[in-house]
Amino acid sequence: MSTVTVLLRKTLLFAWLETRCCAFAIALLSGVAVSQALPQLPIARYDLLVAYGVLLTAVFLVCRWESGRDLAVISVCHVIGLAFELVKVALGSWSYPEPAVLKFAGVPLYGGFLYAAVGSYVCRAWHVLDLRLIRYRPGATSVVAMAIYANFFSHHWLPDLRWPLAVALIAVTAGTQVTFAVGRSRHRMPLALSFALIGFFLWLAENIATYLGAWRYPHQAHGWQPVAWEKFGAWALLISVTFVLVAWANGRRVPDESPAGPDANS
Repeated sequence: MSTVTVLLRKTLLFAWLETRCCAFAIALLSGVAVSQALPQLPIARYDLLVAYGVLLTAVFLVCRWESGRDLAVISVCHVIGLAFELVKVALGSWSYPEPAVLKFAGVPLYGGFLYAAVGSYVCRAWHVLDLRLIRYRPGATSVVAMAIYANFFSHHWLPDLRWPLAVALIAVTAGTQVTFAVGRSRHRMPLALSFALIGFFLWLAENIATYLGAWRYPHQAHGWQPVAWEKFGAWALLISVTFVLVAWANGRRVPDESPAGPDANS
């Protein structure tokens, strides 16, 4: 079999595995799209999406696509996300303009499912791709991740430390590799690079979500426009919060740091 054919098969398999990891996010975003196309209903769209999010969570649990431990982590992501939303919406960073019963301080409860979807992706990737960590520094990475989360609140009143924190995140993850399985072979990449890649795809998802009316940024008040490019960097930083939670829940599995065998690829 030619090298090109092998590479193509591995690429397609990796794409399929990533799609499985994104199952909750894809289903949730599809629900947002369908809800926008529905005719006028007695129940508010945002409330309908809350019920849909709960149903999705139940289906994933019953079908054992997510474990009870995964659900606990995802629930924490949901709560952390709602706290983030309450502050950001109050400060006018973005808004949820549609009415809803299940809405508090301008934030519909379904907003937490957007962060739960990110948590679901990381949890499923841990299992589907058999993620493992090499030279991971849990303490230092957790401290920087918490500082990043806090800065997204505090920068409204204090100096924005986003760039220094980005440098700190790169420093504490320097040398940390995440390995993942695609078929019978294992591959690896720097943990910081995985944060950047996930952040980019979350930025793309934000563009789709805001186009579908999931929420609205101030510059989109008179019609949809692309999400600002700096949101890519914001997501690349914020994903560290979800990652340290999932890594802690999964026991921070660290493989033998011996030289890679014949089935491990860079």
